[in-house]
Amino acid sequence: MAIQIVQGDITKASVDAIVNAANPTMLGGGGVDGAIHRAAGPELLAACREVPVINGVRCPFGEARITTAGNLPAKFVIHTAGPIYSQSEEPERVLASSYRNAMRLALENGCQSIAFPAISCGVYGYPLREAAEIAIDVCSESDFQQLEKSFYLFSDDIVNVWRQVMSQKG
Repeated sequence: MAIQIVQGDITKASVDAIVNAANPTMLGGGGVDGAIHRAAGPELLAACREVPVINGVRCPFGEARITTAGNLPAKFVIHTAGPIYSQSEEPERVLASSYRNAMRLALENGCQSIAFPAISCGVYGYPLREAAEIAIDVCSESDFQQLEKSFYLFSDDIVNVWRQVMSQKG
């Protein structure tokens, strides 16, 4: 399994693409979304504003969109809106779709490496263990073997859960 777990700041990841746990508007927010927008600078917000708005959103839940990365070391930011756990009818399907669609966009744009946060695990309330299992399962699918995948996780708690799940699946 070519998946790394890093405790650190995703905005400093030296990868082709970093994944932003965005909201459907893609105009910044709190948590990792806000941190990525702050680190990338105004170029990222400008790139997000260029993404077409359909039915009031730029990135529906479970889908992904790609933009340039502004001042980040990555070439691209792939924005995905993971599910709001308490409001989603099928949170497992939507979360898996967020990871799959992000990796598909990375491959379509010539990326060889991608860094993920713990999508939907902040204010969107996804239970950590369940989210880690879905994330690692999807990242292990054969369609994505050629991608180097990293999870950049902020807290000890999240890192420990991801490592436990990785060791159980390893």
